[in-house]
Amino acid sequence: MNAPTTITSRDNPLLKRLRVLAQDNAAYRKQGQVWLEGDHLCRALLARGHRPVTAVFSETFWRQAPHDLRDAADHIVTVPDALMAGISGLESPAGVGFVWDLPQAAVLQSGAAAVVLDRLQDAGNVGSILRSAAAMGFAQVLALKGTAALWSPKVLRAGMGAHFGLHLVEGLSVDDLAGLSVPLLVTSSHQGDFLHQARLPWPCAWVLGHEGQGVSPALEALATQKVRIAQPGGEESLNVAAAAAICLHASAAGR
Repeated sequence: MNAPTTITSRDNPLLKRLRVLAQDNAAYRKQGQVWLEGDHLCRALLARGHRPVTAVFSETFWRQAPHDLRDAADHIVTVPDALMAGISGLESPAGVGFVWDLPQAAVLQSGAAAVVLDRLQDAGNVGSILRSAAAMGFAQVLALKGTAALWSPKVLRAGMGAHFGLHLVEGLSVDDLAGLSVPLLVTSSHQGDFLHQARLPWPCAWVLGHEGQGVSPALEALATQKVRIAQPGGEESLNVAAAAAICLHASAAGR
């Protein structure tokens, strides 16, 4: 284990950069790095065989940090608790965070099972869908322009580590989906086959639409199949993250 470097000035260039990464949804696109805050996200990265470029600890946490976190990076930094809190985007700041270099820009994999996000706005919904995709064996997530930034701090926290096991492509257009060679399934609240009665192809690509507007007409026109979820309780629609979990589980169970 390398000896840690202690930083005590809030004007230190590294801490300035971390504050931007922690609080600016688009900063990762300029810096090519993400800030992973907290024990769970840090361990999720390590569990997938990745290694951060820098590990940052509050002074208090450093004194009790387990060896796997202490040894996680070649560059280790400790900072006073107050400075760690100044970096954090959380109400209760964590004692550890990693800086990780993002993988090179991914390209669409034509034959892989996928989840397509069509202009989803809510970071919590996007992160939750990433978790469901990873759990149900959909290793590719394709985000169309207008979708919440996949590597933004809020989506990372909501994803709970799912990011590190997924092939993520963002900034796509509807035309880019022509590169998919798997059937496109769209969700609808009022038309199509009921999910529990439908024959679902595998592999496939599930399209999940904007929270208020649903799937765009352009994507609906490309759909191989439209599917709706039976709601005997009478609600008009489901939250998109809940609908995603139901649909992706149905695909996984039917494989």
